[in-house]
Amino acid sequence: MTRFLDKTRKTLVSGLVLAAVGATPAFADGEVNIYSYRQPFLIEPLLKAFTEETGIKTNVIFASSGLSERIQAEGENSPADVLLTVDIGRLDGAKQLGITQPIESDVVNENIPAQYRDSEGHWVGVTTRARVVYASKDRVEQDAITYEELADPKWKGRICTRSGQHVYNVALFAAMVAHKGEEATETWLEGLRDNLARKPAGNDRAQVQGIYSGECDISIGNTYYMGAMLQNEKEPEQKEWANSAKILFPTFEDGSTHVNISGMILAKHAPNKAEAMKLIEFLSSDEAQKIYAEANNEYPVEPGIEPSELVASWGTFKPDTLPLEEIAKNRKTASELVDKVGYNDGPAS
Repeated sequence: MTRFLDKTRKTLVSGLVLAAVGATPAFADGEVNIYSYRQPFLIEPLLKAFTEETGIKTNVIFASSGLSERIQAEGENSPADVLLTVDIGRLDGAKQLGITQPIESDVVNENIPAQYRDSEGHWVGVTTRARVVYASKDRVEQDAITYEELADPKWKGRICTRSGQHVYNVALFAAMVAHKGEEATETWLEGLRDNLARKPAGNDRAQVQGIYSGECDISIGNTYYMGAMLQNEKEPEQKEWANSAKILFPTFEDGSTHVNISGMILAKHAPNKAEAMKLIEFLSSDEAQKIYAEANNEYPVEPGIEPSELVASWGTFKPDTLPLEEIAKNRKTASELVDKVGYNDGPAS
């Protein structure tokens, strides 16, 4: 067993899965050690292309949680060079933990729009996903909707969502705070809560299952779950769920749709900084954007790159131009409002 695997095994946290991607998982100078919240099979095509282009090998540790805290605990001895994660909350959270350092690159700045980058360089977006409405093909005739409309009493008992405190929903609610203000968002959340068909539970896919079963008519979810369900060969019932629903791109008053990102950080004590920067620049390139977005059924961050045929088939939308930093600033307020209105208790009697 190599030095990298030996070292990481000693610091494994409960539930951590170790996976190496590349020709060899050896911990050595000139390689890139990646901590990833994204599953290995999703990023393997990217890392393979990176190694083929640069000759730089990569090593990956995957876990569904705890990696940011692990980097913090490891401190200066951390082998992590790059952290891959999703959602502005988790990216900003890594910055707040003090485990990042600025990504200083003209290449990245040219490739990635400013709204998808931290102004101080502590995180960079790689792909985007829209937070949309899944609607029953049979029971919902309309093909357009606004976020504000989700609080309209006409939807009473017809909406399913996951927990209001999940990072995906907190980001959406934070965007609402940024657009409408705290007081208006509180009123909106109360209306949305009272339109729920059940207490929030499960993940985004479970909400589409609720549409399929008739428990609800619309739900809130990320776009890429449609692709994940339609392509799920191991659980073909999810194809049926997905085929029962259509995607509506909800809008704020300015006609834009809330988007979030998957992204990356450069670890504060990255032992292979030069190689890590080459990986980060590669992930911002046209080639990587195409591979990453198609593998994950997401949208490229770089302007001008078309999404996959499947993703394009869901329709077009205008992404919110609000800088994600502004959304991150409102996450605490949004989370507090979720508790204040008792969102996770379900509809008020």
